[in-house]
Amino acid sequence: MCFPTAYDQIIHRLAQVDPIAYGRSRNFLDGAVSYLSPYISRGVISTKQVMEHVLAKGYQPSQITKFLQELAWRDYWQQVWIAKGNAINKDVKQSQSPVNNHEMPKAIIETNTGIKVIDQLIGEFYETGYLHNHVRMYLAALACNIGQSHWKIPAKWMYYHLFDGDWASNALSWQWVAGSNSHKKYLANQENINKYCHSAQRGTFLDRSYEELAEIDIPEQLKPTALPNLTVNLPETKALVLDPQKPTLIYNFYNLDPQWRKDVDANRVLLLEPSHFDQYPVAPKTIDFILKLAENIEGFQVMVGEFLELEEKFGLDDIFYKEHPLNGHYKGTEDPRDWMFTVKGYYPSFFAFWKKCQKSWIDD
Repeated sequence: MCFPTAYDQIIHRLAQVDPIAYGRSRNFLDGAVSYLSPYISRGVISTKQVMEHVLAKGYQPSQITKFLQELAWRDYWQQVWIAKGNAINKDVKQSQSPVNNHEMPKAIIETNTGIKVIDQLIGEFYETGYLHNHVRMYLAALACNIGQSHWKIPAKWMYYHLFDGDWASNALSWQWVAGSNSHKKYLANQENINKYCHSAQRGTFLDRSYEELAEIDIPEQLKPTALPNLTVNLPETKALVLDPQKPTLIYNFYNLDPQWRKDVDANRVLLLEPSHFDQYPVAPKTIDFILKLAENIEGFQVMVGEFLELEEKFGLDDIFYKEHPLNGHYKGTEDPRDWMFTVKGYYPSFFAFWKKCQKSWIDD
């Protein structure tokens, strides 16, 4: 899967979305998924923009409920992050159990689980930065519920390699699979994988009933564990040339929207904070991807450094940035995110959130 970075190509991809086909086939590896997630996660386009686009094509919400729900999951996880802050970095609702280690199965890192299609897809993931959502769940189930690794390290491994890495969606979904953010764990057996990945392998440690799978010991293939290499290589940057008389717009890993305040005569700075990437490391190919996406922003400059350095060094007073849970230390004017709905705050389940969204939609 290729992810173009030119804005007109991204909008063209948006125009090709078929939300009805998506609802029918999204769980299959070759299903009609949108491939928009890297652009949504990087803030190039918004969930609201995607929703408005498909509705403008004449689809009724009742026809495309599954597509709209999957978009809304992103907003839901973001609202949980806003409400709970750094608490999402720990077990949210209850402790994951059992936990055998705080590393991850070495076989997953090395594409050697013995589940042939999974190993193939991990290899492709390293090359493309993309994983089908169903495969993400398979990997989380393998690492946490079969290999008994705590979710945090393998979740960071996956986030590191994803072009569409969104820490809220990633961390909270891993916890959902592992049972620390849900009432029960998610498991997938070989039959399930064969069905949705169009494979035919048999005789693996997953080739069991779900009752058997829930009781098995850690398979030999998953017993060796390791810490993944999550090295970050931030770019070398030129000295900034900023006009203190102009407003300054701050872009970052979660906001690369080229349409944001497009007509304002402003300094435009893509801020890459080492402290951010120390906590949430991403792969070199992901850094390259965001730098390419940033080329859609006219006149942008890159700064590798902290927000406080930028503010103090240049004496900036008129600073603007977009709302995000990781921007709490920014100072200036916060522009609101383009949420799908007006519903805000914490809801203990997605469907409680979704029910409220549907009501607000009718009321609006």
